[in-house]
Amino acid sequence: MSQTLLIIEDEPLLGQELVRHYNRAGWEVELAASLLDARKLLINKRLDPLIILSDMNLPDGNALDFMEDVKTALSHSEWLFLTSYGGVQDSVRALRLGAYEFLEKPCEMDRLDLVLASAHRSALAQRRLLEQAEQGHRKYSPEAYVGQSPKAQAIRNMLKKLTQIPLSAIIIGGETGTGKGLVARILHHGSQRGPNPLIELNCAALPRDLIESELFGHEAGAFTGAAGKHRGLLEQADGGTLFLDEIGEMPLSLQAKLLKALEDRKFRRLGSEREISVDVQILAASHRNLQEMASEGTFRSDLYHRLSVFRLELPPLREVMEDLDDLVPLFIAELNAKAGKQVSIINADIWAHLKAHDWPGNVRELRNVLERCVLFADGPSLPGQWLQLPSLKEAKNALESGTIDEGVFIPLDGSMDLDDMDRYIIETTLQKHRGNVTAAARALGTTRETLRYRVRKYGIKGTA
Repeated sequence: MSQTLLIIEDEPLLGQELVRHYNRAGWEVELAASLLDARKLLINKRLDPLIILSDMNLPDGNALDFMEDVKTALSHSEWLFLTSYGGVQDSVRALRLGAYEFLEKPCEMDRLDLVLASAHRSALAQRRLLEQAEQGHRKYSPEAYVGQSPKAQAIRNMLKKLTQIPLSAIIIGGETGTGKGLVARILHHGSQRGPNPLIELNCAALPRDLIESELFGHEAGAFTGAAGKHRGLLEQADGGTLFLDEIGEMPLSLQAKLLKALEDRKFRRLGSEREISVDVQILAASHRNLQEMASEGTFRSDLYHRLSVFRLELPPLREVMEDLDDLVPLFIAELNAKAGKQVSIINADIWAHLKAHDWPGNVRELRNVLERCVLFADGPSLPGQWLQLPSLKEAKNALESGTIDEGVFIPLDGSMDLDDMDRYIIETTLQKHRGNVTAAARALGTTRETLRYRVRKYGIKGTA
């Protein structure tokens, strides 16, 4: 990707000084002394600069009018304005049009270098998002959700419908590893928003303060360490989709701010008084039951109702075991290409073992198991010794002997209903952690509040 900088400046001495300075810094610099010259470069010669550094008032017009005229064709270029005559009205208009920064002359070169470097990073990020969108449109179609089971076919048919409907928000539910990320990419790339950015945020991976900054952005000096302006993910996703994975882990106080941004379609960066308008589709995913969390008060009910314009629940792999016939060969082919292997034979005993396992980690676990086998394969046959899956006999023996240390096994013979299983899992986990609710909640991937609610519901004793 060329590092092209277009400078629009009618003062010859300043223009040449900027050209020399940024040529030495490694930029491919083009200089235009008027808006007409700039138009010829951008439109006729199809120059596609990462950065446009422009004076505000040129001999043949105002650069803001020019920006508004050509910005559609240059939607992924960052604009910087440098002027001696700018006022508050011009600066407000420049930022409203999407300019990265508005600087007044004289501007120290160190300051200009800092702003231009920051704009450079932003422009590169926008270009990468565009390239990913183009690749994703080709790669992610509803057919990418593989499986011939009735449930898989129903999900695939629903995805085809959802990509044709301009929904503002969708909740994607399902256990960990069921393919919520894949479904989010299909929904984005198959819709009219496909050419625009898909921005992803895992709400469980970042601390609260960092999530807020990442989501809404910040101005320079908004907090300690905020050396420059940062465009948040909501702003980066404008016109496209924001995928909030594990949204159930988002703090309640931040949920309120997100709800307001979704309702108003505008928000403020941290440390800013200016509102930014956005048009964003929200895809929210969680392995937890958000409706249940809302009723318990651990997730805002108003945000839940705002997000649940449509709810799509993905089935666990154990409920669609027939889909192994499609998933296993698909993953092996993908892993063969990645590792340079030629695994093509799956013996009957291996198929039986794969279909006997209940796959608590779902499709993600399946892919990881197959990756290990393919990497250790010495020939065309999938090596069964690297499956490393517990057999049904081992699971039954472990259950009867009580020697399970890192798992909970429950019978699937109809002797326990769902509530009995739920209570048994909680009781067993609490016993292993000597009644410590915090440790048990961590092991179960939930919160203390949710676990305490269930402890009260089932009347379980002996918690600390």
